[in-house]
Amino acid sequence: GFFQSYAVEVDIKDASNATCLYADWMMRFLITYESNNGDYKTTTLNLSSSVTHNGSVCGNDTQAALVAVQFGEGHSWSINFTENNETYQGDYITLTYNTNDTAVFPDAKRKGPVTVLVKYPFHPVQLNTVFVCHTSYSVEAENVTQIFWNVTVQAFVQNGTVSKKETRCRADTPTTVPTVPPTIANATTASSTTSSPAPTTAPTPVENPVTGNYSLKSGNKTCFLATVGLQLNVSQDKPLLININPKTTIADGACGNTTATLQLNDGNRTLIGF
Repeated sequence: GFFQSYAVEVDIKDASNATCLYADWMMRFLITYESNNGDYKTTTLNLSSSVTHNGSVCGNDTQAALVAVQFGEGHSWSINFTENNETYQGDYITLTYNTNDTAVFPDAKRKGPVTVLVKYPFHPVQLNTVFVCHTSYSVEAENVTQIFWNVTVQAFVQNGTVSKKETRCRADTPTTVPTVPPTIANATTASSTTSSPAPTTAPTPVENPVTGNYSLKSGNKTCFLATVGLQLNVSQDKPLLININPKTTIADGACGNTTATLQLNDGNRTLIGF
């Protein structure tokens, strides 16, 4: 039931057919819009299986590099990169979504393209270095949340070859707990008496999730019903179980003629879509 999204790979060539800009990433967008009856709804815009990258440019010392992609029914996204001494960085992200796409915006009051501009949040990256961030992160502006993950990008590629040297985002870098050396106060001394090992405490089992009742309306009619208990099993260094609490979970989405989408968003920003 997770939202389906496609990976985008863009390999921009210069006049000599050498790679000058490379990017591979996944993204989706959560967009709040006003419906015809005055309600505000949140919909999900995913990348389609067919993506073009018209307008992308290599860039140089005086001109910004640009990754531009087009997808779906009139939607587009771009990010520009600038070079400064020995580093490069993303400057601005531009998203244009088209509310004439009735599959995504089935009852939008405002029709036509809407453009959102947002400052890119990351620090500069050394030239001849690939920026990598597998962890999901989001960028918010106005009524749009842009979510990115599995990002690999290098602007101003040198000698036509993508570098093997990586700069990882902070979220991808594991944190280590410093080792505290023993002091006189916390050092222990050996004893001739054999002590019994401390009893182990069994881990507390995670309870079954509470069943929630979720529904959507189309006008005055209920168009989507779900009665379900939800638990996420997240694979990290160790399994993490998360129960979705119906008391703090908001149901949103939309019903179309042939498709319906239910989005569940709780206070911890967990988002599940059906």
